[in-house]
Amino acid sequence: MLLGLTLSRRLLSRRHCLLQCRSIKTENTARSAVLDSVLSAFRSICGEDGVSLGEAVREQHGKDESVHRCCPPDVVLFPRCVEEVSSLAKICSRHRLPIIPFGTGTGLEGGVSAVEGGVCFSLRNMDQVLDLHQDDFDVTVEPGVTRKALNAYLRDTGLWFPVDPGADASLCGMAATSASGTNAVRYGTMRENVLNLEVVLADGSVVHTAGKGRRPRKTAAGYNLTNLFVGSEGTLGIITKTTLRLYGIPEATVSAVCSFPSVQAAVDSTVQILQSGVPIARIEFLDDVMIDACNRFSSLSYAVTPSLFLEFHGSEGSLQEQVNTAEDITESNGGSGFQWARDAETRERLWRARHDAWYASLALRPGCKAYSTDVCVPLSRLPQILVETKEDLIENRLTGPIVGHVGDGNFHCLMVVDPGDPEELHRVNLFVERLARRALAMDGTCTGEHGVGLGKRALLCEEMGPVAVQVMQRLKDAFDPRNLMNPGKILLPRES
Repeated sequence: MLLGLTLSRRLLSRRHCLLQCRSIKTENTARSAVLDSVLSAFRSICGEDGVSLGEAVREQHGKDESVHRCCPPDVVLFPRCVEEVSSLAKICSRHRLPIIPFGTGTGLEGGVSAVEGGVCFSLRNMDQVLDLHQDDFDVTVEPGVTRKALNAYLRDTGLWFPVDPGADASLCGMAATSASGTNAVRYGTMRENVLNLEVVLADGSVVHTAGKGRRPRKTAAGYNLTNLFVGSEGTLGIITKTTLRLYGIPEATVSAVCSFPSVQAAVDSTVQILQSGVPIARIEFLDDVMIDACNRFSSLSYAVTPSLFLEFHGSEGSLQEQVNTAEDITESNGGSGFQWARDAETRERLWRARHDAWYASLALRPGCKAYSTDVCVPLSRLPQILVETKEDLIENRLTGPIVGHVGDGNFHCLMVVDPGDPEELHRVNLFVERLARRALAMDGTCTGEHGVGLGKRALLCEEMGPVAVQVMQRLKDAFDPRNLMNPGKILLPRES
């Protein structure tokens, strides 16, 4: 009897697999036929050079910097203006072809993977800084403009854009993922620095989230559509312009490094510096493993203990007061080995450990890959989660130096893993889930910066709860009823 049941189950399972494979093959054949029929329409809009079917190009646009496998699109388009994006989107909508926006591919959660095939809109040719209003401290840029390119453009104006996620990412891509980084403690994240967006929706219509051409510093007019699209990861529309806040370049900058006897002492110093009202620009945490890796990689000689890297912006007069206050606080918490730097060259050398953290981590295990995961918790819970995370890494024989934007309660584990070792990859995946759930148990979030993408969809459900996720799904259905915009990201597929 048992043998009969087992055989029946195997036959049913094999039949299900055959039907599934046949269904997938049918879908792929149908999509190929649709693509063949629309390629000439695509070429008529963005030219012969604006359409690529090449395998290498498609693979380049099918993955980001994460460990998620490459899922190439069926075709890559290179539009040159919002009118072309709109026209191309209308064709995709008419033929029900998935649309995947692509900026620079520096994401960390598989956000550009074409999990259902479809059409990738690579926006690199839209690379103009369109409107700079120096007196109003704002600028409008296209999606091909990166953070470094904008600051190079602004060099002689006395202004800069401070949000710095580390990578030289597309500014519209940074808006799409709600990026932040080392300066967020002083200047905020992309969510606080985007004034307006131009977005092409799934049906090709174009919306300006704060009204066309408008750029007020604040508004109380209607629903906040701008913040709805910030962090939407391409699932609601394609961002084709963003208007950003700018800031005056500080008159003077001072940086410092300080070592601590424990994680608790470093975090206590951070909290007390923030409570004292010091407008610190950057306050970064590196654990002992990370400091040791950086010492080896960059030939440095920092004490191998938990450390803070600090930076202060302001006038010459105000900086001295900030520095004195910070030094008094850190010394009262056992901080030692202070190194201060004022000129640009010395500051660069002092910050080298933080800048080289990714490469220093990779150097711990030559030939391996790095995967960065992040969480964020209330500041008071940071020492506990850091200690528990380090114990978890040791217990499970994983290499994961820790760096953090400690002023926000946000930190990253830079996991160094052998991609050819399935068992180690499995241990890393389980660790990432435990880390996220540990953060959720401490009233935090499963991602402070990297976004949800493919990797944290189930965790988003745990964090937000079923009602909030249902509201998100209804919003998605309203903007994209055919589920064409970057399908499979943020929200889990509906159960059939």
